[in-house]
Amino acid sequence: MATDAERRQISAIRVHQWLKGWERVDFSTRAHRRKPPSQFYLFSLPAVELRSLCGIARRTTSGLTPRAADLGIQREHDPDRSSEIARFVEFGFPWSTLSEAKRRSNEFNDLRKPGWLPTAVVVNILQKTDQRENETVASHDLVEVIDNDRRCQINLPYAKWSKTWTPTNVAPLEIIDGQHRLWAFDSNSDPTFELPVVAFHGLDISWQAYLFWTINIKPKRINASLAFDLYPLLRAEDWLDREEGHAVYRETRSQELTEALWSYPESPWYDRINMLGERRIPWVSQAAWIRSLMATFVRRWEGTRRKAGGLFGSRIEGDIEVLAWSRAQQAAFLIFLWQQLYSAVHQSKSRWAQNLRQIAATQKTPDGLGDPAFYGPYSLINTDQGVRGYLHVVNDLCFTMAPNLDLRSWRIEKRASASDEDAITLSLNSLSKHRLAKFLKEIAQGLEPFDWRTSSTPDLPVKERLQASVYRGSGGYKELRAQLLEFLMPQGGDVGRAATRLRQLDRS
Repeated sequence: MATDAERRQISAIRVHQWLKGWERVDFSTRAHRRKPPSQFYLFSLPAVELRSLCGIARRTTSGLTPRAADLGIQREHDPDRSSEIARFVEFGFPWSTLSEAKRRSNEFNDLRKPGWLPTAVVVNILQKTDQRENETVASHDLVEVIDNDRRCQINLPYAKWSKTWTPTNVAPLEIIDGQHRLWAFDSNSDPTFELPVVAFHGLDISWQAYLFWTINIKPKRINASLAFDLYPLLRAEDWLDREEGHAVYRETRSQELTEALWSYPESPWYDRINMLGERRIPWVSQAAWIRSLMATFVRRWEGTRRKAGGLFGSRIEGDIEVLAWSRAQQAAFLIFLWQQLYSAVHQSKSRWAQNLRQIAATQKTPDGLGDPAFYGPYSLINTDQGVRGYLHVVNDLCFTMAPNLDLRSWRIEKRASASDEDAITLSLNSLSKHRLAKFLKEIAQGLEPFDWRTSSTPDLPVKERLQASVYRGSGGYKELRAQLLEFLMPQGGDVGRAATRLRQLDRS
């Protein structure tokens, strides 16, 4: 450990950027937008050294997930993009874009050129009080900023950097923009190749998301929907609700997830969603699915106006972060929870399920429609209200139980869109081994005995018909959610306790 006098010192240029009008900005420590510093710093560092200070080479405490696959607070990494940058640095453009066969030949060697990276990597230097996943930077790993009238320098946490240096806990620097450039360098890279750096000191996490947005999305450099995977914190930023981009993201994501439920072969809704809104198609429409997802999993938390937010689109209360699950993970989660309900209903011997099967046999319903208790015309599950009711209950239960379910530990190394079958399969296999799977199974099994018959079911007794009729219309969404939670309350265990808590919050 280097003493203060021995620390490696980097000269820096202070850049002051602050206007009096900015004092009227709504700063909020609670919203992770405390007042930012009025300056940032410019300097340069060897890329491999900067990479280690940003903690990219670290592993989580489990020792199983490389930092490159650990989404942490902010970003998701695309290895292919970093590989392309590495080729560009080594050989320039256009040689770096050639096929492997062409690169191996000598025919195109004249296309090699320098691969300059003149654009600055933007980082934040953490202060000793900054917490990331309930940890702070070890005192001997802190990067010190010396800023006074006589000098401006950055003191690094060692006398001389080496390839073996790693932070003890949280890395002292975190990347705001430029992670793929850093990932292009490894321990075998030229240690003299430097990158320009723009460094903030103690920039709160919400401002980091805002800065990423203004650098990358506002100038339309990357797709706005993709940005919410690259920087998941953006999903919960309230200032984005005033921009069209956030609403478009939520709607686009809901459509992607609906298509995954419809197109994935092992989904209970495979080819059983009315994607074009055609008449006489016995499935819930794509539009209804999208609306239901936007009202449940992809909605944002609205503080006291709602007791729970969307698991895919909200910051979990009391936490800095939103869940950094990729689109493939989100799709797998939805497919899995519906698989559990279908399995429970398909094996059901409950009176309501037997009744729907008997009606289908009497009416000679085509065999290709599947189990009438799940897919039949008199099953509430196969209605707009039923789809939203189940999604609503599962979302709210998981959101409420998030700290106990350790949701952040479910990480998948492969990054892909929701339509990538391989990525969804990988995510499903991983999810089935996570403690979350047991919770989802308990919800489905607990809801199986619920009477899922619609009010239009032939020969339905008056009492049951009156009960089912309250689920019709726009008010039926709220009523079905309430009744499903009431039904789960006596179940006990985590599911029963969470359902009880939600109903208590509803009444408060």
